[in-house]
Amino acid sequence: MSDSTTTAPDSSGKKVSKITEAVIRIAGNSQDGIQAIGGFLARLAGRSEQDVMTFMTIPSTISGGPSIFQVRIGTGEILSSGDEADVLLAFYQHSYEGHIGSLRKGGIVVYDSDHVEPNDAYRGDYQHIGVGISSLAIEAIGGSARDKGKNIFALGLIARMFDLNVEKLKKLITERFLGKPENITNNALLAFSAGYAYDVGDLADLFSFHEADGSLSNQVVMNGNEALGYGLITAGVRFGAGYPITPWSDIMELLRRELPKYGGSFVQCEDEIASVSTAIGASYASGVAVTGSSGPGIALKSEAIGWAVMAEIPLVVVNVQRGGPSTGMPTNVEQSDLFIACFGGHGDSPRVVLAPSDVEDAFYMAIEAVNIARKYSVPVFILSDQAIATRIEAFPEPNLKELMQDITPDRSPVADHKPYDLSPEDGITRHIVPGTRVASGKYPVVTGLEHDELGHPTGSKQLHIDMTAKRRKKLLSLRATLPKTEPYGPAEGDVLLVGWGSSKGPIREAVDRMRKAGENVSAVHVRYLNPLPNDLGEIMKGFKHVLVVELNDQGFNGYGQMGTLLRAKHTESKIRGITKTDGLTWRVSEIVERVHAAVENAG
Repeated sequence: MSDSTTTAPDSSGKKVSKITEAVIRIAGNSQDGIQAIGGFLARLAGRSEQDVMTFMTIPSTISGGPSIFQVRIGTGEILSSGDEADVLLAFYQHSYEGHIGSLRKGGIVVYDSDHVEPNDAYRGDYQHIGVGISSLAIEAIGGSARDKGKNIFALGLIARMFDLNVEKLKKLITERFLGKPENITNNALLAFSAGYAYDVGDLADLFSFHEADGSLSNQVVMNGNEALGYGLITAGVRFGAGYPITPWSDIMELLRRELPKYGGSFVQCEDEIASVSTAIGASYASGVAVTGSSGPGIALKSEAIGWAVMAEIPLVVVNVQRGGPSTGMPTNVEQSDLFIACFGGHGDSPRVVLAPSDVEDAFYMAIEAVNIARKYSVPVFILSDQAIATRIEAFPEPNLKELMQDITPDRSPVADHKPYDLSPEDGITRHIVPGTRVASGKYPVVTGLEHDELGHPTGSKQLHIDMTAKRRKKLLSLRATLPKTEPYGPAEGDVLLVGWGSSKGPIREAVDRMRKAGENVSAVHVRYLNPLPNDLGEIMKGFKHVLVVELNDQGFNGYGQMGTLLRAKHTESKIRGITKTDGLTWRVSEIVERVHAAVENAG
């Protein structure tokens, strides 16, 4: 716990420590509903004007297995899910043995004494609280559901330990089981109340968060997949097509459920190739459509995406990255799809690649991606990752009245139209909607073959040169409009950390920690990956070391995929990589240690 101050005892005589934040790790099996516990805690934080960030691991097997959910709650800004836990809730022996090392010294481990035998070697370092969670949950709900209510019983224990808002939690539980038989909701509330009422007499003290200052009112709480889905709807997307794959499937299910409410639809196709082709056709016919997948599915979509580049069709492609290659690690995080997003496909096929940095950014980036696709008639990748997809955060409620877009295309007759007009200096042209009347009678053609200005196939060498340049110039025009890159910290120093995607928070927390220790470190976070912003080179000039922090392999030359792109653009040997491929998000302490090692090795 941070900034702990002891106050007067509560009604039971226990002393209560006021805290600004806490990290709680719940370890068990995926079948136990531990994600539900973490989800309740995260959503309660959002409704209590607190900041929150979560982290979870789940097994990739259908039968389930060991899993964790970590939630960091605080009354100040939360940048990461936390390196060390303050409280470990362990349901099984493997949960206890495998995760007690994640506790800070002096932390509390609450274990299910029905399934866990504590190790005496750990008692000197951690407070141990044994509770018969499984048997007490059965007792609370009359044994009718065996141990199915033990996660909600454990939620009650945590609520008591941290003096959480009971009424808000009960409301969340009721909402969670809305539409289920009444006895399910009643059993859940019985289990929660029993856990809350349990006498945690072995605890040295209890905890209570400092009062919120009101700056985090009117928050929404969701995970990254939900934010992306709702962002696409807000942007005006009314058609999508996809095929199920972890961790993209949640976006697909959300769009399939929500789009009909806005007059749209989502089609689950027979495979990845059909889904991207269907989305391309819908984009041409009616605006901007979306398709998505994870790495394996993106590989299958590559040929059709190249067609969209050649035909200049606006399209949004969501890639929720996971561990690869091939089937890889379906439920673990990695940032190894950058190359396929930027270059996946034969020939010169430039496309836009964006990467959200957190859950809130995922919502707004979805809108930005749609608008770029429309303006530049180009496929736009949203390169999310498993960490952003599954973690829950709270952020200010968007003003949907201002943000909602209607992107229904204009079907008014035109005098003449060249969809691939070579005269604009910026290379930007757009299609008219199929069926639009053209007074000249010269109707354009859409094709994946090289073409003239009307779209008619051509073998002209000069037209291929001109059209290739046109497709490139569109992205150069976009790059000229990108917002200024702002360093996190001073604009000059010893070390600049460069990150992208879900690593933003841990990198910034690492910078804060190192600067507090007197080190001259700053960071930049790159949201526009292709094309890269022009001003990164000028920023890098102000630092002795440029270290690119990313979740992929160091490659043959010692730096990862983003590091490769930056070195190719800026030819700076001081650009080096800090990479890893363990399938887990960066811990702040990892980044700090790797930075120190990299600087020391540089001499």
